[in-house]
Amino acid sequence: MILNEGRATEHKKSMESYLAPLVREIAPSGIRKFFDLVSANKDIITLGVGEPDFVTPWHVREACVYSLERGRTGYTSNAGMPELREAIGQYLDTNFQITYDPAKQILVTVGGSEAIDLALRALIVPGDEILIPEPCYVSYSPITAIGGGIPVGIETTSANGFKLTAEALEAKITPRSKVVILSYPSNPTGAIMTYEDWLPIAKVIEKHDLIVISDEIYAELTYGEKHVSFASIPGMMDRTVLVSGFSKAFAMTGWRMGYACAHEDLIAAMLKIHQYTVMCAPVMGQVAALEALTSNGLEEKDRMMESYNQRRRLIVQGLRDIGLDCHEPQGAFYAFPSIQSTGLSSDDFAQRLLVEARVAAVPGNVFGLGGDGFLRCSYATSVAQLTEALERIGGFVEKLKKG
Repeated sequence: MILNEGRATEHKKSMESYLAPLVREIAPSGIRKFFDLVSANKDIITLGVGEPDFVTPWHVREACVYSLERGRTGYTSNAGMPELREAIGQYLDTNFQITYDPAKQILVTVGGSEAIDLALRALIVPGDEILIPEPCYVSYSPITAIGGGIPVGIETTSANGFKLTAEALEAKITPRSKVVILSYPSNPTGAIMTYEDWLPIAKVIEKHDLIVISDEIYAELTYGEKHVSFASIPGMMDRTVLVSGFSKAFAMTGWRMGYACAHEDLIAAMLKIHQYTVMCAPVMGQVAALEALTSNGLEEKDRMMESYNQRRRLIVQGLRDIGLDCHEPQGAFYAFPSIQSTGLSSDDFAQRLLVEARVAAVPGNVFGLGGDGFLRCSYATSVAQLTEALERIGGFVEKLKKG
């Protein structure tokens, strides 16, 4: 028995040596780390995971169930159901003034994450530099590295609302620069970019002949200013892969429904990878996504949006009342307060907040440059939960002040 255990250990060690060094060295998601801690504990209020607390609207679920009852369980076109691509095209045209050919320029994917991965794999030649404004969604750098690219962070700061500037972008460009990943409205900061903000960025993109992957998954979730797609900026449409989906604004995270829109040559290249890896997005999810784009679905989206706005005002004011400086998020559903006044690092603050106050939030440092000293708090949860979380955070900060 002892001998067998020894062999098992020996086999386990040797198995690790088979793994690609690049994959072995990638750190697990900092967000998932906290999610796993929360799932194993009770009486914890989580402001950690970026997921709506709303259930997918009934009529969307019903459309899926009805299609299953009719036996619609087969493959669709690799690019997605034609009627869904038509609906996506119409939706983008109506809401964001961007016109794509549904037959050649729209690809339905397994979540927005697959769309980003496909775009990077279709574009990267090993050694290419991929420019990424940070703090940002935690997946961009790892999937860039897995694809053979070199992630290059561009720090944004709270001083200008975490917006990307042309000067900061220009300073990071080298002869190896190829792609810029833009993500506005921003996860984790809630920052947005206006038309006027985009114009100087577009000039730099054109000057250096770069391609843009624009992750616009939070496009519908803006407060005050309407979202401006980077693809709508003059001259940028053919340079931009617009990525979006149904997870956030339509409360459909588990359905894993996303899409990419781009120049037909780039979509064709992405489609090659897509058809050999996942074949097509699940038909059940595509049926649900099509229903989400009906008038009923859009009304539900607007209703959820109003609720997020109420919660946004509650948490921002609550954090400020506690004494934590917090810039006002204009998009997505995250507050990104500074915890620098406490003297703790983001990791220490988040760990102690979890243990001592039973509130889970994500330390800002996991989001890259400029994130340390901040905390990401999702307000995609109920007003009652937010109110209780703010009371607990307030008590925790007060205890820190007393030493």
